[in-house]
Amino acid sequence: MPIAGEIHRQIAGFIMKKDGAYMNQLFEEIETCEPGSISLVLTALDEEHLGEKALFSNGRLVWESNAQGFFSENRTAAASITESGVTEIAGNRVFCDTLGREKQIVICGGGHVAIPVIQIGRMIGCEVTVLEDRPMFADHARSAGATRVICESFEKALDQVEGSVDTYFVIVTRGHRYDQICLEKIAKKEHAYIGMIGSRRRTTLVKQNLIERGVSKEVLDAVYTPIGLDIGAQTPEEIAVAIMAEIIEVKNKKKRTYGYSKEIIRAISDTDREQGSKVLATIVARKGSAPQGVGAKMLVLPDGRCIGTIGGGCMEAEVLQKALFMIRADACRAQLCHVDLTETDAEEEGMVCGGTLEVLLEVVTTVPRA
Repeated sequence: MPIAGEIHRQIAGFIMKKDGAYMNQLFEEIETCEPGSISLVLTALDEEHLGEKALFSNGRLVWESNAQGFFSENRTAAASITESGVTEIAGNRVFCDTLGREKQIVICGGGHVAIPVIQIGRMIGCEVTVLEDRPMFADHARSAGATRVICESFEKALDQVEGSVDTYFVIVTRGHRYDQICLEKIAKKEHAYIGMIGSRRRTTLVKQNLIERGVSKEVLDAVYTPIGLDIGAQTPEEIAVAIMAEIIEVKNKKKRTYGYSKEIIRAISDTDREQGSKVLATIVARKGSAPQGVGAKMLVLPDGRCIGTIGGGCMEAEVLQKALFMIRADACRAQLCHVDLTETDAEEEGMVCGGTLEVLLEVVTTVPRA
């Protein structure tokens, strides 16, 4: 590359990293990706290209933070990446973050089993929507902490629910007539999981009726029924544990990362409320025991407040201090932070053994709207 071109590229990269505008551009481009598409955000980790980002959707380069930069030069290799985590392109380490919506659990029915399912679902960070046609039971679901409660007939309520590859449907209604209504509509929606409570005889009857009504046998055969892992659960709370354990098992088999939460996107994009430099911390690699997985994110604000978490405790505290130092020093470049938790520290954190994290720290600066 000619010297002038190289200088221009470095200046462009510096400005992009300095003002943080690329993050808002990235979010805008993510919004344009087709629903159901396989979308990945790639970030260069090695020093020469550290912090460069690119968005690929269905193997196509949609956007990059540095025009005609590292990812354009290595477009073919980058487009072939399919798995989350750290990989290598042209001898350079790259972090792949799989995008997806926030995990959503949709519960059809607001009875006794639904209440602990709501509570556990919220505990593990899922949005929980409850569909219940009885006002008193709908109120119980709200009191249990459901994100959203729709108190209408199951048919009308399901018309208001959009499925996705990150939506987990739980059918726990008060009778097989309602189970059948729910399953027939859900089977036509995109989903990550469908589970239905009931005996084998009851669920077999429901499925057979739906096959006769033209519902896909392939979808019905994939329904988890009777719902939940077989742990001999008896009480509503035990049944809820079995259901949520099955959902967690299905979710974690996909080995996807976290993407960007609504709260983090809102805090980065809302220039009227959260002005000034911020640092986005992302776990890009881990070894041993650590409380959060690869892809977990935390946004550090100038006053020390944090949105999201990378695990808490002394690990997170160390990253927080480095992030605040970057903000106060008016740093412009991304940094990689290595955090090593000794066995003694791990014991204090309640973990079985020590672990190490590699955390990417990216400066994001927002300015007031004109």
